[in-house]
This record gives sequence, C-alpha cells and structure tokens, in this order.
Amino acid sequence: MSWCLAKPQDSKSVFTSMGARLAIARNEVGLTQTAMAEAIGVSHRAYHSYEKGQRGLPVEALVAMADRFEVDAAWILLGTKAIRAAHDFDALKRIETSLDQYLNDEAIKIRSEKRGAIVARWYQSHVEGREVTDDDVHTWIELVRE
Repeated sequence: MSWCLAKPQDSKSVFTSMGARLAIARNEVGLTQTAMAEAIGVSHRAYHSYEKGQRGLPVEALVAMADRFEVDAAWILLGTKAIRAAHDFDALKRIETSLDQYLNDEAIKIRSEKRGAIVARWYQSHVEGREVTDDDVHTWIELVRE
C-alpha cells in the first residue's frame, strides 16, 4: 500500500527545476558560476552541472549558499517561499509566467539556466524600480537563444 498522495517527480525534472533556481539565485547575488562554486566549496565543473540540471546539489553546498547569501533552501530545492526572505515572491511568479508564456507563444527554446538569467535580470529591474519594456525582454532572449 502506498501512502504517497502526490505524484513524485522524476529526478531529471527535479534537478532541472532546481538548476534553474540556482541560476536565478546566483544572478540575484551577482556572482559568476566560478565565484559561486568557490563560495560554496565545489568545483566550477560540479556547479555548472547543478545549474544544468545534470545532478543534484549536495546538502553541504546548499547550506553554504543559504548561510552565506541568505538564500532560502526550500526555494532552491522545491520552489516554495521566496529566494530570500525580503523578496516579492508574487512579482517573481508573474515575471516567470510572463516569460514562459511568451517563449511558448513564440515557440522559442532556451536552456533552463538561460531562462533563469533572464528572470533574474527582469526581477532585479523590478526590485530597483526600473520599468522593463518588451524590447528589453526581446533583447535578453536574443542574447541567450540556442
């Protein structure tokens, strides 16, 4: 008998989603992949594989990221709450939804880490009170298109 009520996600899906959130968090704190890897005690190659969704982030690295950058561990792992406690989670969700809708409508394919970079840049503009135009979003997409 199974007590699991929710459908479990496959590890690839979990790792891909987590990788996108890692990219968003890294961009949020303004670090390169190399600098983030060093800050949380992993190799650049390993960190790159986490953002690409190829493997899971070790607990020790997650704790280091949470401690050093006040990144919410639950958000990295599950996408719940907010990136950081003081963030506007509703605005972030609206940004992600708008971007995903546009990408789907235009049949544009971009990698999850590139999507995360666009969301981070858009969210940063929101936090700083700068208006983001359609041209801004189109430029960001063109810069990361596959």
